[in-house]
Amino acid sequence: MEKLEKSGGSIKNWLADDRPREKLIGKGVQALSNTELLAILINHGQRDRSALDIAKDLLLRVDGNLDELGKMGLPEIRAIKGVGNVKAVAILAALELGRRRYGAAKLPRISVRSSRDIAEYLKISLKDHPYEVFAVVYLNQANKVNRLELVSQGGITGTVADPRVILRKALEEKATSIVLCHNHPSGNLHPSQADKEITQKIKQAAAFMDIRVLDHIIVSDEGYYSFADEGLL
Repeated sequence: MEKLEKSGGSIKNWLADDRPREKLIGKGVQALSNTELLAILINHGQRDRSALDIAKDLLLRVDGNLDELGKMGLPEIRAIKGVGNVKAVAILAALELGRRRYGAAKLPRISVRSSRDIAEYLKISLKDHPYEVFAVVYLNQANKVNRLELVSQGGITGTVADPRVILRKALEEKATSIVLCHNHPSGNLHPSQADKEITQKIKQAAAFMDIRVLDHIIVSDEGYYSFADEGLL
């Protein structure tokens, strides 16, 4: 984690090698610190504060932790002095591209045979949501992933998953099996009674359509919990 310190002065007055864009062009993207990369997204500062100053303020808010930055929403980012809608949207878009890049590289190649095959991807995809979301992975006959889709989102303490929505999408995707997943923003990985009940409800409904529920995975910062591994399916 890089050390964050306050600094002033307009970037225009810096030596070319010290300016983030010029530094990237001249030395490569790997030469830039997290603060400098963020400053490029912020693009420009204010009269008395450079883009780099604003980037430092934003990273100081999360103690320089990019994982925590990924959990920030639009209102939280906009609360930083000098960050309006345009800058906040650019930052959120960049963070989301990072998550999607991970998924594009990993998910389509996965053949799901166990919770371990897909749990890490689901953790990366869902754990940053500040509220609970419910997602479904739709798989083909070879247990290859057709699609991951968020089917519902709720508040801090829960969300509602509608079996009809889930199974209608399964038929559209020609899925022969599915993996259920939701996050626990609290960090607690243990399933609630409601989690167990909705899992059995979806499993029973899916059986009528010859669709298997392979697993229900709960993810958080602490790791993941697999219903299949724990014998709950």
